[in-house]
Amino acid sequence: MAKRGGFPGGMPGNMNNLMKQAQKMQKQMEENQKALEEKEFTAAAGGGAVEVTISGKKEVVKVKLSEEVVDPDDIEMLEDLIVAATNEALRQVEEAAASAMSKLTGGLGGLGGFGF
Repeated sequence: MAKRGGFPGGMPGNMNNLMKQAQKMQKQMEENQKALEEKEFTAAAGGGAVEVTISGKKEVVKVKLSEEVVDPDDIEMLEDLIVAATNEALRQVEEAAASAMSKLTGGLGGLGGFGF
């Protein structure tokens, strides 16, 4: 008669190891997220006429404008430069997050290579 419950072939030990690895990975992910949130990312547009600094929490923390870019007759250009610099800073945040995740997972796709 077959045993009920459990996994044949000693799987409970493997499951324990998987759970430990998952918990370790979760802790590392939380540490990486905290470190990322403490960083700032600055991007410029218009040859440095506009600079935008974004936190790792994706919050704008600073906007710096050169005097020559502040033209009351061309507000649209200034708006476009602010948008461009902000989007570039956000891209930097995303790139840093993806890089940290890639290091954590060892380049594997999904959790432990299972494709999750």
